[in-house]
Amino acid sequence: MPSASAIADSSAVTLDVMIESPLWDAEPGAEAVIRNAVAIAAAGTGKTGIKVAIQLTDDSTIRGMNHQWRGQDKPTNVLSFPSAATALDAAHLGDVVIAYETLAREAKADDKPFAHHLAHLAIHGYLHLLGYDHMTDVEAETMEQLETALLAQLGIPDPYAHSEPGA
Repeated sequence: MPSASAIADSSAVTLDVMIESPLWDAEPGAEAVIRNAVAIAAAGTGKTGIKVAIQLTDDSTIRGMNHQWRGQDKPTNVLSFPSAATALDAAHLGDVVIAYETLAREAKADDKPFAHHLAHLAIHGYLHLLGYDHMTDVEAETMEQLETALLAQLGIPDPYAHSEPGA
């Protein structure tokens, strides 16, 4: 968990966190981790007055979304759905969906605290809403450097320290 001094000003971003799977009951601090991570990311990217919806779900639900929207019939850790800004809600940046089982499995496999990996995925999803991507090595390096810098503000080590860009 981040220290109290790392808690970001959340006024830059309004978050709607929806817990849609009982699996998340095992991590009662998850919402606070997400709120702090996205607030750090919003401040670090200079975005203010925006809204983001975060859906905390399970592998089954995210698998269906991944199949419908990306043509991949498998669960994934995080999906981002940028909003098509409208006059009714120009501030809504988009939605981020995070799957519990995949997140937990990855954190365990990489020997990372659950909260650290959750913060990383929240920031990763948020950056996708802003248009960051990792389809090329250059894009991946740019996105990973920003993620690493934002996570450092939370006292979280570089999640890419032992991987290749875009991995």
